[in-house]
Amino acid sequence: MTEQTLGAPDRDVQLLERVAEVSEHLRREVEKRIVGQHHVIDGLLTALLANGHALLVGVPGLAKTLLVSTVAEALDLNFSRVQFTPDLMPTDITGTEVIEEDRSTGRRVFRFVKGPIFANIVLADEINRTPPKTQAALLQAMQERAVTAAGETYKLDAPFFVLATQNPIEQEGTYPLPEAQLDRFMMELQIGYPSREEEEEIAMTTTGEARQEIRPVVSAGELVELQHLVRRVPVPPSLVAYAVKIVRATRPDDDESPKLTRTYASWGAGPRASQYLVLGAKARAAARGDALPSYEDVRAVAPAVLAHRVVLNFEAEADGRTTRDVVAELLEISRSWT
Repeated sequence: MTEQTLGAPDRDVQLLERVAEVSEHLRREVEKRIVGQHHVIDGLLTALLANGHALLVGVPGLAKTLLVSTVAEALDLNFSRVQFTPDLMPTDITGTEVIEEDRSTGRRVFRFVKGPIFANIVLADEINRTPPKTQAALLQAMQERAVTAAGETYKLDAPFFVLATQNPIEQEGTYPLPEAQLDRFMMELQIGYPSREEEEEIAMTTTGEARQEIRPVVSAGELVELQHLVRRVPVPPSLVAYAVKIVRATRPDDDESPKLTRTYASWGAGPRASQYLVLGAKARAAARGDALPSYEDVRAVAPAVLAHRVVLNFEAEADGRTTRDVVAELLEISRSWT
């Protein structure tokens, strides 16, 4: 890191060391309660340092809610959980105005009562169970870090991190997230079943009375400072070009897209994916204490950044190909570009 790049090299070197320290301590605290799922924990950490949001996809019983609440405890942040249901209204998320009477004057005035969105970490549990009107209530908050109600705009406190969960197997009575809202999530993290050894450990450690205490490893103010540091991490132009080329390769109408994309994709990722690939690579490098991200960092975050932004066609469905399959093949092709 040079003075020309960052402006305060000594302080940023210290902060870089602190990012690596916080990352290691956070993993250690979360692993007190969560067995396995290391790639999910790393993905959440990457999204958090990059100041992005994450969508957790997995069947019931895989500790998605426990993982999010444990991360909130380890970060010493305000945490709120919203259980998304078919009858949930937008004001149940953002807040509502109530009428209050001043006892001394008898005057009635409106007062805005803040909803659960006014927290540092918001868990949107089973987000696809609520209608689009309510899902859309998250859009402004996720993008602009603000809520508008009755003509007034209320800024959300930093850091602000939305984590949503979704059950991929039960689709009856659900409302799939539209592409516009999916694009607001930096990452889609797939939570799979544990291995036999991990499941045995889960059964052993969670059926007794003991409960591991989680110690906070970083305050809200310091976390914001670390997020700003990630933004200041320098990136070589060649790495940016590589990230952009990967994203453009997901678009079937792009002249440079490979045959794989033109065969299986009907829609590719937009420019926000390029931004998140670069930010994710920066955050992943910073979490290790490295001053420069690598091509491998871009490839490591690409599946979670791209999978929910690529729409496949009927031919892909007929051939049994998933977006993760297509992205994985694209990343293998991209190794020849470096």
